[in-house]
Amino acid sequence: MSDQTIEIDIRDAVATIWLNRPEVRNALNETMIAELDDAFRHLGESDEVRVIVLTGRGRAFCAGGDLQWMQRMATYSASENEADAMRLAAMLHRINCCPKPTIARVHGAAFAGGMGLSAACDIVVASRTAEFCLSEVKVGLVPATISPYVLQALGVRAARRYMLSAESISADEAHRIGFVHEVREPADIDNAINDLTKSLRMGGPAAIAVSKDLIAKVASRQIDSALIEDTARMIASVRASAEGREGVDAFLGKRKAAWNTL
Repeated sequence: MSDQTIEIDIRDAVATIWLNRPEVRNALNETMIAELDDAFRHLGESDEVRVIVLTGRGRAFCAGGDLQWMQRMATYSASENEADAMRLAAMLHRINCCPKPTIARVHGAAFAGGMGLSAACDIVVASRTAEFCLSEVKVGLVPATISPYVLQALGVRAARRYMLSAESISADEAHRIGFVHEVREPADIDNAINDLTKSLRMGGPAAIAVSKDLIAKVASRQIDSALIEDTARMIASVRASAEGREGVDAFLGKRKAAWNTL
């Protein structure tokens, strides 16, 4: 599958989305935003896809927003400008809420919106040469639409430094502060991705989708009787589901579950 600004390759139930504007370091514009939103919607609904990997062609993951696009948007009416910004916000929300596990495979620059794309994914694997930056204030802008995901992934304390200073963050430092899950040498990054996709494909598809929803709902809630009851109802429902029964039967029978084709 190929679009104007992205390419999609599906192999062994793993969909890889390639940002494909290498001449501008995969900078986001309105076309790429629309195509990413459509791709994550389609792949999130596809029974053929178990894992989604987001990465970039060329020497960068994503250098942020295309400044020519932003300059053009600034000349539009307030309502048109806001509608355009909402499309970016909706696309990031689509990635964040995708029912399939998502991995950002980051090399080179992941600046501004590129850091937002990484933050919206479930897992970030970075090449040791990767570089992260919340660079917006340097050009008089703010990281508004990416902030919900960056704050969750980076933490408030670190965000207060890097959103204001716009300092570059090395892959090793991003790993140390918890934004990146794993750092690999450039030649080894695909081995890490392959190991992760294999692990993710061993889980029940429905269980993974419910687990993602569980994390989102529980993370900001107080541990009280309502939360305890909600989680008890959830596990009771999952245990009685077809996938839950199959998983337990497979484990007890010392066989692979039906969804595990590895």
